[in-house]
Amino acid sequence: MIGDILLITENHRKAAREIITKLGKEKSLNKYIIAISGESGSGKSELSHMVAKYLKKDNIYTKILHSDDFYKIKPIKRSEWRKNHGLESIGINEIDWDKIHLVIQSFKKSEKCSMPSIDLLTDQVDTLTTDFNDIKVLIVEGLYSLNIEANLKVFIELTYLETKLSQKIRGKEELDEERLKILEREHREIQSLKSRADLYVTKDFSIINT
Repeated sequence: MIGDILLITENHRKAAREIITKLGKEKSLNKYIIAISGESGSGKSELSHMVAKYLKKDNIYTKILHSDDFYKIKPIKRSEWRKNHGLESIGINEIDWDKIHLVIQSFKKSEKCSMPSIDLLTDQVDTLTTDFNDIKVLIVEGLYSLNIEANLKVFIELTYLETKLSQKIRGKEELDEERLKILEREHREIQSLKSRADLYVTKDFSIINT
């Protein structure tokens, strides 16, 4: 996402280092997929960024796919669409999984690929073209990213009730009563995927095996 604000702390660095240590036990990270899931403001983007940064130090190049870029309804129309269709329409089916799977296939085949990239300043959906030829690891991060097939699935346990401050600072969406209803609906959807994770990131950003 273009214009996103990352609030990286030592907790994110610590958790990323622990994940890297676990990845070090893998025989090969060639075309390796990591899914990082969690609620809004839980630190998915920050953790993904730090994992990719640490892997780069070992000359393992990583691409991050933000599932927020793959909503079926464009940002500028999403609020109205949700009001018209009700809270029950909010959840995993809002994401265009077919498009995400096409990107994943391009990654596995080391092909060039075009994908959406949302500009948060304009709410426009731009197109990003990338070459996966030299990319060894793909991180898919997002609310419902545990829905994909991945070599490693990570779930951040922080809930939206504990991340209100970071949401306000990042300022993606106004944190009003309507937004809180949406966050509660997303919370239930996200928690339903938790059991698919291989690793949990606890509220103090320790890593535990499931």
